[in-house]
Amino acid sequence: MSQEILINHFGLHPERAFFDGMMNRYLVGGLVYSIVGVTNMEQETLVELYKLAEHLKSQGDRHVSTFVPNHEGRFLVVEKDKDFVVLRNESIQSPPDNKLGRKLSKFHFRGRTFEEKVEKINRMGQWKSLWEKRLDQLEKAYYQVIQDQPADEFERRFVESYPYYSALSENAIQYLVDTELDEDPKQEDAGTICHERFLQSTWGTEVCIHFPFQWVFDHCSRDIAEWVRERYFMKSQTFHPELQEFMREYESITPLSPFSWRLLYSRLLFPLHYFECIEEYYISESEQQKKVVEEKLENYLKNSHQYEAFLSDFYHMSEVPVKKWGIPLVAWL
Repeated sequence: MSQEILINHFGLHPERAFFDGMMNRYLVGGLVYSIVGVTNMEQETLVELYKLAEHLKSQGDRHVSTFVPNHEGRFLVVEKDKDFVVLRNESIQSPPDNKLGRKLSKFHFRGRTFEEKVEKINRMGQWKSLWEKRLDQLEKAYYQVIQDQPADEFERRFVESYPYYSALSENAIQYLVDTELDEDPKQEDAGTICHERFLQSTWGTEVCIHFPFQWVFDHCSRDIAEWVRERYFMKSQTFHPELQEFMREYESITPLSPFSWRLLYSRLLFPLHYFECIEEYYISESEQQKKVVEEKLENYLKNSHQYEAFLSDFYHMSEVPVKKWGIPLVAWL
């Protein structure tokens, strides 16, 4: 079907397809094409993503995907009653994870200069309400399991661990609220183009691609925190040097304000990994998948003291002048 879209609507015949860790891409004449189904996406959202992509391109971003018009000059194409858009990148061979901190900082710097109002994909100032909503949903599930009695080992673990993670979430929300009350945001705390979830592999493995369909408009600390979270869980024992290098690279372009550091920290305090693990279990359809998630939860619970130690040491590890800036620590850690 994907190949058909390129052939029928754009007259493009792919020479090869490859999966780059995020999605399938198609190579035609030295250019990389990506196909995205947008049947259920609001038009206003598409327009925002288009404008943000054009903005980054105008700011000199060589890796940003741009929307491709079809034969009739339209961006939206219909194939078998479904809507699609096609995006194009130059095939710039660059190891995406080389100096990733610096590259991300540059990306945020460019995103900050966008002057129009962003509404549909805006997450600025919304963390508190989103976290509270997620906590409410989990609490409902918790009481439901207690009422029905835990059906298996996973549910027993969930019931035992929920009060602890609920308290950690409350701490994160409180830390966020205090930050917003205590600190004055600086110019570099303005909203920018961020990612739903920024990981080591987000920009691809083969070709570096800045892909609009992964974006939200938010505070830069969102991306940094999610990168840190992933790296910590990938190699909790040895990631200190990597963290320090990433932060130095990032700050070589834009130093973080006390407000940024505290937002970043509140996001790490919020146990997103735990929420996702519980949610994943309940939407998993195969027993095999459920087993994998059960092991993941087991791991998180077994190493929760390690995560506490990481949180307690985070500012120190990142060389943040906590005393000088009057940044509060979380007492019980």
